This record gives sequence, structure tokens and C-alpha cells, in this order.
Amino acid sequence: MSLLESIAVVINLLGVWLTARRIRWCWPVGIVAVALYAWLFYQWKLYSDMLLQGVYVLTQLYGWWHWQRGTVADMRIRPLPMPHAELWVSLGIGALFAAALGAYMHHRTDAVLPWLDAALASFSLVASVWAARKRIANWVLWIVLDCIYVGVFVSKALYPTALLYAGFVLLAVYGWHSWNTQQQQNPAGIA
Repeated sequence: MSLLESIAVVINLLGVWLTARRIRWCWPVGIVAVALYAWLFYQWKLYSDMLLQGVYVLTQLYGWWHWQRGTVADMRIRPLPMPHAELWVSLGIGALFAAALGAYMHHRTDAVLPWLDAALASFSLVASVWAARKRIANWVLWIVLDCIYVGVFVSKALYPTALLYAGFVLLAVYGWHSWNTQQQQNPAGIA
């Protein structure tokens, strides 16, 4: 493991932990984390993953802006349940994007796992938007995605990053529990 990968792992864990704790500083920390991993994926010639990190910067900025709306003295947000229409529309968009990106990667690049990478990237974006919109369901989707990512990174022999994503699974379980508990204490879902 390189020093840069070690730093990226620690900053990523910090960012997800802050998100699980509903602390708004998760977003700028997340921007640093994805920038570091963009560089690492470039070095590892994992260009689709590198591009995904660039999109993550945009979702991090959106999340930071969205969570700043309103005033909460303790710098925490109140999580919200997922409306069924939003759930199905966003999953449908994710599936369409996964199919289009997968087809492109399969036919136009030498990607090793074009369909799986495309699906993981697409639904990771869905989960990121859900997190930015304070949707509790983001954690369930992250649990599923991060479990699959662990396998992908092990298959690419990126063991520290696979371990990071295993940690993300645990943090996502914690985040889901924490946000669900908070939402039950505040059923009105005041943002």
C-alpha cells in the first residue's frame, strides 16, 4: 500500500463516518477523499473508476449545498424517508444509465468488467444523490454496492481499497441505523 493510498483510505473512512453521524463537514472531507482516489485510479489505469470520482466531486458539492440549506445549531441534518415515486424513478434512471454506460464500455474500451463497473458506477451515483437529499434508503443501497465493490477490488488485487470498502459496509450499516433512529425520533422529517 502506498502512502497516498493509506491517506486516501483514512480520509474516506472519516468522510463516511461524518456522513453517518449527519455532520455537514462530511462533504468537504468527501471532496478531498474522491480527489485522492481519482488520482489513484488514474495511476492504476482504472479510468472508469477515475471518471466516477470526478462525478462524485459534483455530488459532494451538491450535497454540501443541499445540507447547508436551513439552520441547525448543532450542524446536523434530519434524515427523510424515501417517497416511492422517487425510489422507482431514480432506480430506473440508474438502470438505464448502467445499460448505456455498460454497452459503451463493452464495445469501446478494454474494460475488464464493463457491465458490472457500469452498474456499480450508476447505482453509486443514485446512492450519492439519495445521501445528498437526506434519504435514509441511501444506506441500504450503499451496503449492497459496497459488498459488491469489495469483490471487485479483491479481484483487481487492490486489497487496501477492498478493506476500505468492507469498512464502508460497516459504516453504512451504522449510518442506516443512526439515520433510521433519528427519523423515528423526528417523524415529520424536518430538514
